[in-house]
Amino acid sequence: MKTLTVLLIFSLTASATRLKDLVSIEGVRDNQLIGYGLVVGLAGTGDRRQTMFSAQSLTNLLERMGVTVSPLAIRVTNTAAVLVTATLPAFAQPGARIDTTVAAIGDAANLQGGILVLTSLRGADGQVYAVGQGPVVTGGFSGGRSGTSQTVNHPTVGRTPSGAIVERPAPSVAPKGAVRLQLRQSDFTTSARIFASIDKRFKGAARADSAGLVTVAIPPDYAARTTEFVAELENLSVEADRPARVVVNERTGTIVLGKEVGIQPVAILHGNLNVEIQTTYAVSQPAPLSQGTTEVVPQTTVTAKEEKSRNVVLKQGATVEDLVRALGAIGSTPRDVIAILQNLRIAGALEAEIEVI
Repeated sequence: MKTLTVLLIFSLTASATRLKDLVSIEGVRDNQLIGYGLVVGLAGTGDRRQTMFSAQSLTNLLERMGVTVSPLAIRVTNTAAVLVTATLPAFAQPGARIDTTVAAIGDAANLQGGILVLTSLRGADGQVYAVGQGPVVTGGFSGGRSGTSQTVNHPTVGRTPSGAIVERPAPSVAPKGAVRLQLRQSDFTTSARIFASIDKRFKGAARADSAGLVTVAIPPDYAARTTEFVAELENLSVEADRPARVVVNERTGTIVLGKEVGIQPVAILHGNLNVEIQTTYAVSQPAPLSQGTTEVVPQTTVTAKEEKSRNVVLKQGATVEDLVRALGAIGSTPRDVIAILQNLRIAGALEAEIEVI
């Protein structure tokens, strides 16, 4: 099996980026919701007898509707206990609809065709912020049984598009007096450039607090128009600074190099040493009319093969394209490329940070 090496080179030359793509506003954030519910209407693929809490939940639901039944006296396979999660957007108002994700927590085999019944979705503070109900859409299916079954994707997790209604306003905090901008990637240079861009538009209003925070005072003219002020901030253009970085994923053989990665003059010699150990089994038989038994004798052979070194010379002014082209010319594998990059970094010839994921 051949291993595929993917080398991606992005041209990260200075270009203006909207401020809204670089920062988030303190207090304006999403909130995670979670709830416990039941999915009904399954075609015999729900929880089995081993999952007791689904039967207890069903009897509690029936009891609230005036039907009293013992959880030990029912055996329903069309019901599945699920956890329901959702993301409540900032400033979401009552009546708005949001999507929910439904995941089986018992031994249900498939949620296809099921309907989520009324489920309360709570935030970290224990308050109910939304209520979910509706058909569950799965991205897969499961059919057959025993050795003739087939499963596609993951049928025990599904979504209910627009399946939850917001009942309580999101706990978002509107900026008052000042807007605090949180950089998504902390960087002193980017923070200083954001300050300069805002100061050019709103003189004296901005202050760069740190590599990850810029505070902007709301001008008196916008005291009653905070939304308009934030909208103007978001549309300002800033040239974000990006550090030189090489990202390596050894599992998939993917290597991503930034255009700004610098390479000093260097010579690379690379070769492989392959050691192969083989074990074969021979049959040893006694001579005719002699005493003895037939035995299997293992025979082990060890061979070593060292390839000739392959060399690459990078001169002054070499670019990332030159490095990639040179490594490809000598037939480097993903492991070879990763080893070469690490050695270049140790030798001081690669002016970039290597990040392995």
